[in-house]
Amino acid sequence: MSAPAPPIRTLDKSGNEITTVGFQRFGFDCEVSLDVLRSLYLRPHYVTTVASSDATVEDDAKEEQDHAKFTQGHAAYQSKSIYHPDSQSISYTTLSRFPPVRLVPPSKRKRILVTGGAGFVGSHLVDRLMLLGHEVTVLDNFFTGSKTTVSHWVGHPNFEMVRHDVVEPFMIECDQIYHLACPASPPHYQFNAVKTIKTSFMGTLNMLGLAKRTKARFLITSTSEVYGDPEVHPQHEDYWGHVNPIGPRACYDEGKRVAETLTYGFHRQDAVDVRVARIFNTYGPRMNPYDGRVVSNFIVQALRGEDMTVYGDGSQTRSFQYIHDLTDGLIALMNSDETRPVNLGNSDEFTIGEFAELVRDIVEKVQEEDGVKNARRVNIIYKPILRMTLKSVDLIRLVLNRLSTGNPSGRSGWV
Repeated sequence: MSAPAPPIRTLDKSGNEITTVGFQRFGFDCEVSLDVLRSLYLRPHYVTTVASSDATVEDDAKEEQDHAKFTQGHAAYQSKSIYHPDSQSISYTTLSRFPPVRLVPPSKRKRILVTGGAGFVGSHLVDRLMLLGHEVTVLDNFFTGSKTTVSHWVGHPNFEMVRHDVVEPFMIECDQIYHLACPASPPHYQFNAVKTIKTSFMGTLNMLGLAKRTKARFLITSTSEVYGDPEVHPQHEDYWGHVNPIGPRACYDEGKRVAETLTYGFHRQDAVDVRVARIFNTYGPRMNPYDGRVVSNFIVQALRGEDMTVYGDGSQTRSFQYIHDLTDGLIALMNSDETRPVNLGNSDEFTIGEFAELVRDIVEKVQEEDGVKNARRVNIIYKPILRMTLKSVDLIRLVLNRLSTGNPSGRSGWV
């Protein structure tokens, strides 16, 4: 009895055998090289375990050679996984440009939406959530944020960036919502006061509606500005504040106050699970050097060799927290059971005069280490605080009205 004829082998242009198994096994709608199938199938099993971050990695040259044998000619699929038990993270050679992220079981992995995720605080929060192994979607209109702050995550399977304005409704399935979207620096929120108020109100309304529909936990980043010009120091969460509703900062202050009111309205009426964080002065990498805040103003003036300007006598106090401390606080609050407002800031306060001296000393030290020498030492100058009272506003309006009518003296024509 003659032996059965050997199966006909189909080869591609490179001489590699091809098969239609790819469609059945992996869902590919095409014929796929066996080498590619082996690479895709075996890739999850090519995991090197590292005892600790400080331990010496074993020589895995043989593994590299074996893996290269399967993936030769298919660079897009070349990958080796390294698991780090100490940090519970896994890194891939194909994702070598990404920081190693924690390996989280699907049951514990969260789908998280971060509005304003391309901003100063938002981008650092996104970094922290990504490193924790969650799936993160950034929602930003890039009015004040920048794509470059989160561009290092573009292409990661757990990351998505969407250009969208929160004043318009948005639909996505998620487990948690960090709502940060709102202009926060004086030049930005004063540039378009109506836009600031609209973002605070409509943006919060849309995100709370999303949280209601998806049963997601909702955290809004409010601000210490809700206390206005406080008459109580330090401010506790039960302090109602001392706010000017028509001042130049009112668009931001009152916008955040109404956003908090809206948040607790949804909490009481629709049982939305909410968290409210009132953020105090924050500094760190990626902050806008021209955002008009005291930290950036002092640093920019010192770097330029200009005199540092302190308004008032410098005795007024402020607290400053580092950005990483803030992001840790936001995540801790989100995962806590606290539904009341929580202040997130540094309990230690500096006078503005002390802070200016500290910034000057640090800048001088850094410049000295870099070999940069200024012609003179930067001085700290003090200027009076100009406050606009209601009488001052009325006087200015009266003068402008007289100038517009061509009668600067204000006298009647027959006198």
